[in-house]
Amino acid sequence: MSKVKDSVSQLQVCEHAEGGSGSKSRNGRPLRIALFGFGTVGSSVARILVDSKPDGLELTHIFNRGVARKHVDWTPATVQWSEDADAVLTGDVDVVVELAGGLDPAGGWVRKALDSGKSVVTANKKLIAYHGVELERLAAAKGGHLKYGAAVAGGIPVIPGLEQGLAGDRIERIEGILNGTCNFILSKMEEGAEYATVLAVAQAKGFAEADPTEDVGGFDARAKLAILMRLALRVAVDPDKIVPRPITTVSAVDFSYARDLGSTIRQVARAQQKDGKVAATVGPMLVDIHSPLAWSRGTENMVIFSGHYGGDVVFSGHGAGGHPTAVAVVSDLLALAHGSQRVEIPSVPSGVSGEFEVPHYIRFLVMDRPGIVAAITAALAEEKINIRAIVQKPGYPQDALPFVVTVEPCKSSTLKRALTKMDSMDCFLVDPLDLQMLE
Repeated sequence: MSKVKDSVSQLQVCEHAEGGSGSKSRNGRPLRIALFGFGTVGSSVARILVDSKPDGLELTHIFNRGVARKHVDWTPATVQWSEDADAVLTGDVDVVVELAGGLDPAGGWVRKALDSGKSVVTANKKLIAYHGVELERLAAAKGGHLKYGAAVAGGIPVIPGLEQGLAGDRIERIEGILNGTCNFILSKMEEGAEYATVLAVAQAKGFAEADPTEDVGGFDARAKLAILMRLALRVAVDPDKIVPRPITTVSAVDFSYARDLGSTIRQVARAQQKDGKVAATVGPMLVDIHSPLAWSRGTENMVIFSGHYGGDVVFSGHGAGGHPTAVAVVSDLLALAHGSQRVEIPSVPSGVSGEFEVPHYIRFLVMDRPGIVAAITAALAEEKINIRAIVQKPGYPQDALPFVVTVEPCKSSTLKRALTKMDSMDCFLVDPLDLQMLE
């Protein structure tokens, strides 16, 4: 990895405009804000608006299903609490802040708000990943604005940084830790804990849902990566074409071997544009201990953008939680109140593959017998894959023996063919675990 810059370049390309539904100067009064969703993030946004009283913003409506159970006594008496979405959307509000998440019914609320000329601020990564281009066009056509700085990495200003600090560069590669739940689990496993134990702790702390599939399966990070690809690589891809890999296949023995290899393991979302081809993937990967990605602990997020002209730029901080995400939401609101528009960053539709040419870590768990290594070596050699190292730690029983083979950079598809050729070997107790290695 090339030398990392400590801060984002201050190239200011942000346009400013007066008027429109997203500007305080429309009639001199503060923007009237309607919150859709009063959960962890929504209540934090309301708290900031009430306590800090940011210039140009006024909280006027709070919508939530079963709103009576959400009612708090610290909001001004002028705030209208409602469980009638249509009444709020057709009312006298300037900006709808959508924090309910998901595609429906949130997508319908956002479309209706934009179609009526209102502006929308959202933290909904799934909605923006799948429908962001369409919604931005609708906002532009109707005179409103769509801002989603909180949709990726929570409180870390990754999206504003791309729009206002890095738009002058040509970003060629993205590598990031975009899911705080997975980072919490894997960093605890690095310390010696087992997956199931850490998952239970994460659920108890509210870091993980009762059904953690969206996080541990890589789907949450995939949606965020698709958004970053549109803004950084300037390609619009179908998120479903990015195949995620779960962290559930990683075990404590993998961290032990990773340490021996001078690495650790993190869930990494990565994408690149090279020779006119776009590749992207999400999953657990070996990360060199000298990489900034290895420094991220707990629920922290980190994103590294590699620019053709500016080199590597790192964004790091608290990517999850009510308060950090709320800061990003309120920052978007303040930008609207003071007339700031999003920078127009054009993107083109693109296909996407999972093809990377990188070193790989392959962990085998076998019932030991003579000839296993020879058969594995032969399958790799047949695909012209060079072995870098074979590592076997002592102390494991022969009837459940883990060992690792690392290989020199090869294409993902080439290694997949080699592993398929090993399917006929009846010594494997589980499928081999293949992890990309970031160097």
